[in-house]
Amino acid sequence: MTGQLMPALQPGTGPIRAAAYLPSTLDHVLWGRLPCATDSPVLTVDSGSSVTFDTISHEGILEDQGRDPKAFFGAYDVAEVLEDAIALAAGGPAGEPDHTFGVDGPHVVSRPVAVSGALPGDLLAITVEETLPRVPYGVVSNRHAKGALPDTYPLDDQQVHSVFTPVVDGKGVIGPARFDLAPFLGIMGVAVAGDRRPHSVPPGPHGGNLDIRLLTTGATLYLPVQVDGALAYVGDPHFAQGDGEVSLTALEASLRATVRFDVIPHESAVRDFGDLVAPIAETAEFLIPTGLDEDLDVAMQSAVRAAIALLGIRYSMDAPTAYAYLSAATDFRISQVVDVVKGVHATIRKADFPGR
Repeated sequence: MTGQLMPALQPGTGPIRAAAYLPSTLDHVLWGRLPCATDSPVLTVDSGSSVTFDTISHEGILEDQGRDPKAFFGAYDVAEVLEDAIALAAGGPAGEPDHTFGVDGPHVVSRPVAVSGALPGDLLAITVEETLPRVPYGVVSNRHAKGALPDTYPLDDQQVHSVFTPVVDGKGVIGPARFDLAPFLGIMGVAVAGDRRPHSVPPGPHGGNLDIRLLTTGATLYLPVQVDGALAYVGDPHFAQGDGEVSLTALEASLRATVRFDVIPHESAVRDFGDLVAPIAETAEFLIPTGLDEDLDVAMQSAVRAAIALLGIRYSMDAPTAYAYLSAATDFRISQVVDVVKGVHATIRKADFPGR
């Protein structure tokens, strides 16, 4: 990305890394809800397969922004708006996909992909192989009664304050600040059991809206499979985020993302991760156990317990020794404090365990 505007990656145009490709057409996405067991997959792939997804940022299409992305971004002199974002905001002949502002979540997520052979008790590994910006801009928004300072911002009784953020020479621009991009998917998950689609905002054992900014290219997220086929999905694309995501959103912007799905059978999952009850991520540098709860203190405690358990499984550390190591050498980061269920993740350096 350079100082000149890059062309938008419209549906079906530009590089598509995987043989399987899911554009964000009306029949390929859900808006504000996550898949459940009764949702039919739009695609079935074998374990080890990659899928390229077009993802749409919710910023610029929501009702409190006019539900007209062409007009919203046109006010910032954007000449080319994503066609699938325009179509989604307009809705289909029967209003699909359903979206009720203030009831459903804001996020646009893919309909589920079934992974052959995935069964409850297994883990699904979702590895990010590529993230391509679809547009040279994004938006950071704060909304009334939300964010880390809900009684302070937005100012002057505004319902929403949106900051248009251009990308110039590969950096995001907000006021005098120029900052690096680190694109990632805020939402990666598996379907929950039952026939009720979860709200898209709070994360959980299913993954969902984890908003862990370390899940960039090369990272893997491990999730406990809850239904046959796993029924995986992605969404909530970001160009960048700080730990905490204090303003409610970070730099929200549409991506073309390619991910690989791998099934880890139950026996191997228990050997490598123990009885996993919360998502765990991994990068080249870190093992990343997580803790989730509406109470940030409880989320922190859960992350510490998950980290102790993982160190015991991976490196045969007894619990008191692992507890001491974590205090001496591991950062516990706040993933986000704005998604009802707050998140904490530990960053255990793999280099601290040479030869293991």
